[in-house]
Amino acid sequence: MLNGHLPRIRATASIAALIAGLAAAPAIAQAGGTAGSNPSPAPLPQQRQTPSADSTALETPAATTAADQTPAVQGDGDEIVVTGFRASLNSALNQKRLETAAVDSIVAEDIGKFPDSNLAESMQRVPGVSLARGDGGEGRNISVRGLGAAFTRVRINGMEGTAQTGSSDIYGAQNAGRSFDFNVFPSEIFSALTVRKTPSADLEEGSLGATVDLRAPKPLDYKQDFVVAATLRGIYGELSKKVNPRASLLVSKQFGDGKFGILASGSYQKRETREVGYSAVDILSANTNGLTTNGVNAPFCTPVGYAPISPPLGTKGATATLCSTGNPRTSTAAAYNTVIGLRRPDLPNVQGSGAFLPRLPRYVNSEQTQERIGGSATLQWRPDDATNMWIDGLYSRLDVTRRDNYIAALSFGRSVTNNGQPMTSVRDIAFDSLGSLTNGTFDGVDVRSEGLVDHYVSSFGQVNWNLEHDLSDTLRVTLMAGVNKSILDGKKRLQTFIDAIDTDNFTIDFRNGGNTPTLGFGFDVADPANFAYAPALSDGTVLGGFSFQARPLKQTTVNQTYEANFDWKAAPGFTVRAGGQYRESDFHSDGKLPYLSQTVVTALPAGTTLASITRQITGVDKLFGTGAPASWVAIDSEAWEKTFNFAGVRYCGSECGAAVSQIREQVTSAYAMAQFDTQSALPIPVRGDFGVRYVRTNQHSVGFIPVADATTPTGLRGQRAVVDRSYNDWLPSANVVFELQPELLLRLSGAKVMSRPDLPSLAPNSGVTATTRTGTLNNPLLDPIRANTADLGLEWYFKPGSLLSIAGYYKDIGTYVQRISSQIPFNQLGLPSALLANTSTDPSEIFTVSQPLNTPGGKLKGFEVNAQVQLDFLPSFLSNLGVLANYNRVTSKITYILASVNGVPTVTTTADLVGLSKNSASGTIYYEDKRFSIRGTASYRDRYIRGIPASPGSDLQGNRPNTFVDASASFNITDQFKLIAEVQNITDERNSLYIDSKRQDTLFETRIGRTFTIGATARF
Repeated sequence: MLNGHLPRIRATASIAALIAGLAAAPAIAQAGGTAGSNPSPAPLPQQRQTPSADSTALETPAATTAADQTPAVQGDGDEIVVTGFRASLNSALNQKRLETAAVDSIVAEDIGKFPDSNLAESMQRVPGVSLARGDGGEGRNISVRGLGAAFTRVRINGMEGTAQTGSSDIYGAQNAGRSFDFNVFPSEIFSALTVRKTPSADLEEGSLGATVDLRAPKPLDYKQDFVVAATLRGIYGELSKKVNPRASLLVSKQFGDGKFGILASGSYQKRETREVGYSAVDILSANTNGLTTNGVNAPFCTPVGYAPISPPLGTKGATATLCSTGNPRTSTAAAYNTVIGLRRPDLPNVQGSGAFLPRLPRYVNSEQTQERIGGSATLQWRPDDATNMWIDGLYSRLDVTRRDNYIAALSFGRSVTNNGQPMTSVRDIAFDSLGSLTNGTFDGVDVRSEGLVDHYVSSFGQVNWNLEHDLSDTLRVTLMAGVNKSILDGKKRLQTFIDAIDTDNFTIDFRNGGNTPTLGFGFDVADPANFAYAPALSDGTVLGGFSFQARPLKQTTVNQTYEANFDWKAAPGFTVRAGGQYRESDFHSDGKLPYLSQTVVTALPAGTTLASITRQITGVDKLFGTGAPASWVAIDSEAWEKTFNFAGVRYCGSECGAAVSQIREQVTSAYAMAQFDTQSALPIPVRGDFGVRYVRTNQHSVGFIPVADATTPTGLRGQRAVVDRSYNDWLPSANVVFELQPELLLRLSGAKVMSRPDLPSLAPNSGVTATTRTGTLNNPLLDPIRANTADLGLEWYFKPGSLLSIAGYYKDIGTYVQRISSQIPFNQLGLPSALLANTSTDPSEIFTVSQPLNTPGGKLKGFEVNAQVQLDFLPSFLSNLGVLANYNRVTSKITYILASVNGVPTVTTTADLVGLSKNSASGTIYYEDKRFSIRGTASYRDRYIRGIPASPGSDLQGNRPNTFVDASASFNITDQFKLIAEVQNITDERNSLYIDSKRQDTLFETRIGRTFTIGATARF
């Protein structure tokens, strides 16, 4: 039964057994990296910093920036100073070589100059990291070694943080989970980024994939006592045709002979983007919205003379010649029989079940304006070599207004209660061998011009205090205390639409050779006179309307962290480290609902015409093609707001049934570990760490379930539900590095790890969406996802600044969390019928309801290959060339439960983890001399699953493969001034989503175009 938890696979193998079992994996695993709590403490006195006497890496603290980690290579007695992008790469390679865990880093190429304009896009160059893009093609979050964004923890200046933004619905709308949205932050306020792929005991738990550290610069990082760096860019979007500014400034000053410093940085960016394309919203079996007449399923309106007749006589005005009032029956027998003749193997007796059509085929025009500001401030005091104390402050704010417009056919997504598909005639239709629609011509189709204005603000603020102090030559203490606050505030979400009812000659044609169809609407969609905006008719016919919420979602997460760590150098080459940490995360999600009486569509005021409150959407035909109209009419949201006094709308919260929840996690942990280095004690130097971490999690969940209440404006109120629970975890880990040769390292790692479920899933809430007949139930009793992991890698530092490596990894995931879908009539959900108010959905209709549950996990294994090579052996100027390349291959096997009846699984499938791309690769070639630098990067990501299960008849939603190519160049006019130029998405790549692993019907495809940047930097 699924009422509680499915049986879980309990991992019983020891870490040693897992490591031994890695030999059975298809490849060898990589290592390299940094272990440790945040920030990694500076080494104790006399602690070894370099892996071997022959290493060319500088002996610098791990906290220094790229500008001060300039590698020095000796040649003929002269020091060759390497700067810029090459210095950034060398510094990151130096950090990777020194550490014992698997780590990859990206550091600033100059003061205030991160290598890429987007943090997530920077990480594409890291082996095993894949990028997920959001609106406008901007990098949003990452997948590491096949594990999606929900399995990656992010620390900012050493403290775990939360960053969430909104997005269009196809990209998941608001991020309410633990996934970290990197596009909240400007890259300029950070100086280093580190991806930690294997854990150590002093690294806080919560990640199955990786822990990412973002670090802002500190004033005592720099050799100069006074530094000013500024950058100004102009950014041009190919589709938006707009030029927008981006600027940053960093000022750092040291006092008292470098013992005290102050640093401040700031960044501002305005970006206007446009995105055009096609969306189907969903792909449905033809029988999904059909009628069952005399026991026979009728997907569409039957032809004249067809028996049994559907819709039955009298249904919404249906007659022997009319599908509904004023809507003639024009279906042909050939087309109708083509549809009903297609059956699914699992539904052999259901007509049309094997014929699949887009739910809402539509063209998309999305215009987005965003303003991003960010800044950091640091006070640092280092009175002597034994003490280092600093206070970091960081702030970022992303303000986004997105305006989406669609011109869509509605009838295929509507049932008889909404005068939908059963009232639509099919004149001509064809399908491919898998049941996907090839082309069709339809009459009696409702067409809608829909607009959505979504305004949200994401903000993040953090303050933390750190102290490192040597109590003696052998004992060090590090302390940290901090608090951060993340807010995703939905300011406005307004949806408006105008409808054209029962239009004829709608066509959809996929025979143009691409992923998207050509849509024909059969009438002039640019003429407001062809649309209506008025109250619904008595038979349920909708004639335009709106929906809105003042605050569609406001999420607030407050994190507090307090920790203490002690390092005792017990003997040469042997250090004992121990410490404890307390973290508290307080998550609030607050929704608002408009008073019910103010959501009813009213007629246009006297003297107001539809033409006076509409505007034209133009240019999609030229920018996207595939038959898009040259223009279509849409409601002007600002004019609509004034006409209907949108500013005067009132709202209420949980007291009238709005979704409100609170999750409080209190995590208390302690660890003990040993760090060892046997450089002189063994023939082969061995270094590493081993230890264990104990974690206790206390969870307090509060939610509100809507119940009927006639005394509230909405007819609902929220009934409070509270659940408390706690659980414990013991997490052992080990990382070992064998220095087979000074330049050849063998790395071995093993650990037990855990990742907590997404916070919103833990709230005891429930809710439904009447128009799509879907519902959700949450589960505050979810267990964490736990896994045993092992890594094995070989690294060859065959020359200064160069590396060849191969690494393999294995994860035995003992438990997983899935949303299990069941089809249940609404009136059996135990929810009030008032939730269906002002809709045409009947309480007896079937809803697809999902709930998260613990299910058996599975195994994941893969390998990654990495190369970083400076081509300085080439003659003349070619010696300034270099290449970076990496490839990652990962597979997994997870059993997904696609459907259940009364809590018993009825349909299952085996597939990869959600967010896992089996193949990913990135390659960069660069040239850099004293004056000029240029580089190009291509990043490939294989197809991956975005969601599972999908709608009935389809097993999953996926993302097609894509390759993005970017390039940048710079020219040093003087040592202080530099010109920069960048081009993103050189090949004009599109992002394309699909549904069903076999049919791969297109759900969504948009063009984002190229972005061009020209700017200058100055440093003093």
